[in-house]
Amino acid sequence: MANGGIPPEWSARFPEVARDKDHYESFYLKASHPDEPRAVWIRYTVHKAPGRDATGSTWFTYFDRDSAPVARKATVPGPRAGQGNYIEIDGSSFGPGRAQGSAEDASWDLETVALTEPLMHLPKPWMYRAPIPRTKSISPAPEASFSGILKLGDRSVEVDGWRGMWGHNWGAEHAERWIWLHGLFAPGTWLDVVMGRIRIGGWTTPWIANGALSLDGRRHRVGGIGKVRATEVDEQVGSCGFTLPGEIPVRGTVGRSLDQTVVWAYADPSGGEHHSLNSSLASMHLDCNGRTLLTQHGAVYELGIRETDHGLPVLPYPDG
Repeated sequence: MANGGIPPEWSARFPEVARDKDHYESFYLKASHPDEPRAVWIRYTVHKAPGRDATGSTWFTYFDRDSAPVARKATVPGPRAGQGNYIEIDGSSFGPGRAQGSAEDASWDLETVALTEPLMHLPKPWMYRAPIPRTKSISPAPEASFSGILKLGDRSVEVDGWRGMWGHNWGAEHAERWIWLHGLFAPGTWLDVVMGRIRIGGWTTPWIANGALSLDGRRHRVGGIGKVRATEVDEQVGSCGFTLPGEIPVRGTVGRSLDQTVVWAYADPSGGEHHSLNSSLASMHLDCNGRTLLTQHGAVYELGIRETDHGLPVLPYPDG
């Protein structure tokens, strides 16, 4: 164990990164109301350019179908891995059982309980040590419950038995394009998949998917580098259709209302920028070998792209 009992594979990487290296890192959670179309997405991130000290940011997005998303961000120097926490940023912290913090006039204090074992998205341990893929992802809790309070200015939102997940990714740069899909259905039934297209020299790979489908508590590996040819992705700004090979093949669609989509700027430590289009209030429909799964607002669709002509407003928060 490391960092006060946190397993080494979950621990923050940034404290060990040399000053002349580039690095980014994110710890994040998503939680949604069990019945109503409301959700929250919170991130704690580290950005480190070569030769510069790291900065830490807290990101907050609250989704409610009856109003526009509320998004806030705060950036300060001196992030650190705290005793018993994944990360601490200027009084905000995220650990295995609690996430608390603030960003401008938004704040949160959430107790969280993991409902299943961690998910290592990459299928082999050596892949987490290899230079490629440049982004590594794990979900310490691909299914979790949340309780506590969210505050948005003078408004309070009670979180009682909301379902969601928490995750962790890190690397030297973002993938050329990426998609994150997460869907919660009945207890023990979920999909958690990260897909990326990686730029190697002047060539960009096809979509490579890695993750898992859980059906009634039994987990099935999805995707893999050896199954790229069978992976089909039709990504759009507001929706995505996909076919993912695996122990149980998955065909599905995920969609969102564009007025419930936020666009954040994500900076690569060595330069360049992506736009991350995220809706944590998405619908998802899956066909898993004849079994149908559907959630109207318990899914996440995130699309990371370099293009800026997607037609959606970008939140006024620089990154880096």
